[in-house]
Amino acid sequence: MASKHFKHVILGGGVAAGYAAREFVKLGLEAGELAIISKEAVAPYERPALSKAYLSPQGAARLPGFHTCVGSGGERLLPEWYAEKGIELILSTEIVKADLASKTLTSAAGSVFTFDNLIIATGSTVIKLTDFGVQGANANNIFYLREIDDADKLVAAIQQKKNGKAVIVGGGYIGLELGAALKINDLDVTMVYPEPWCMPRLFTSGIASFYEGYYANKGIKIVKGTVAVGFDSDANGDVTAVKLKDGRVLDADIVVVGVGGRPLTTLFKGQVEEEKGGIKTDGFFKTSVSGVYAVGDVATFPLKLYNELRRVEHVDHARKSAEQAVKAIKASEEEGKQIEEYDYLPYFYSRAFDLSWQFYGDNVGDTVLFGDNDPASAKPKFGSYWIKDGRLVGVFLEAGTPEENKAIAKIARLQPAVEDLEQLKNEGLAFASNV
Repeated sequence: MASKHFKHVILGGGVAAGYAAREFVKLGLEAGELAIISKEAVAPYERPALSKAYLSPQGAARLPGFHTCVGSGGERLLPEWYAEKGIELILSTEIVKADLASKTLTSAAGSVFTFDNLIIATGSTVIKLTDFGVQGANANNIFYLREIDDADKLVAAIQQKKNGKAVIVGGGYIGLELGAALKINDLDVTMVYPEPWCMPRLFTSGIASFYEGYYANKGIKIVKGTVAVGFDSDANGDVTAVKLKDGRVLDADIVVVGVGGRPLTTLFKGQVEEEKGGIKTDGFFKTSVSGVYAVGDVATFPLKLYNELRRVEHVDHARKSAEQAVKAIKASEEEGKQIEEYDYLPYFYSRAFDLSWQFYGDNVGDTVLFGDNDPASAKPKFGSYWIKDGRLVGVFLEAGTPEENKAIAKIARLQPAVEDLEQLKNEGLAFASNV
């Protein structure tokens, strides 16, 4: 089959692809120079919507409402935008072979694409319980959430199983956001996770106790310290129960599994340098192969602020790393042009029920909890500081105003000295606002 050549190819059609395309257009792009190859059937969209407004029983988000780049306050890039800019959207196309030395990609259907520059933006894939041979894990109505197709199937099940029982396996981002979404849809929700508290990669026990208490007050049951080891199903193959390691059995009409993801790097194994589970890049997202860049979840990059290599799975980094890679590509085309190295401040956020939190920086060192973290309060507002080697390195805030969120971002980057932890606790949010 004849191959098709593009100057630039973005592999992956998620958040990073949309932001990279916008940056290419901003910096100057000729028609026919850029292609986006995606196994999904739709133009790039803001993935976080799937675990939030997409599942809302009222006024649910639907495409084209959340195509990129609307998630950061930009213009929605509708499919026709790509056509107008001369960008080829090659959708419903799975690449099964990548030969970086010959700059060639081959699809499952046998189509061949060649490139001068490649941006690897393949993101992550969900970890499935079937990967570990969990008994009965292939029953119907056991869901994972990564792509719009997954969300559509979950929405259909929510409508079909009205007032039914839902079990969420996992206590991280997906678990907490979907636990709230399913409860708002009037399902009876139980969350199960092995850790001593929810969101352990970021939350301290003090932060987690608020969210667990708040969820309990909403009627969500939480089972900690155990895992799902099997599932029962009926004659139709629909899930009916979740069997736990501690011997308990939970009735279930719907199960949603959120136990993490892994970066999609298999296509490039042995062809690029890897580190910390991702593709190793520099501060411009260049890989060890000339003309090949990696962004978003798959990139392990130098985090300048902390002088170490990191891999970050978050939409904010997906957007910003994509823009940085495109700037680097365009600079390399213009002789002698230099751009600044990527200087990223880690940022995470979530929204569930009436809650909304933001975190900036690094969650290492001593912690100082401040404010009102009583889940029964009418208007709870609290946060936490992380202090390492006498400096503030991270800040978490629930229910912050836009100004307060800007203030915590600022001090997470400035890393001011902190001498007295007790005084910091008493000052609370005022410390961030006064720096």
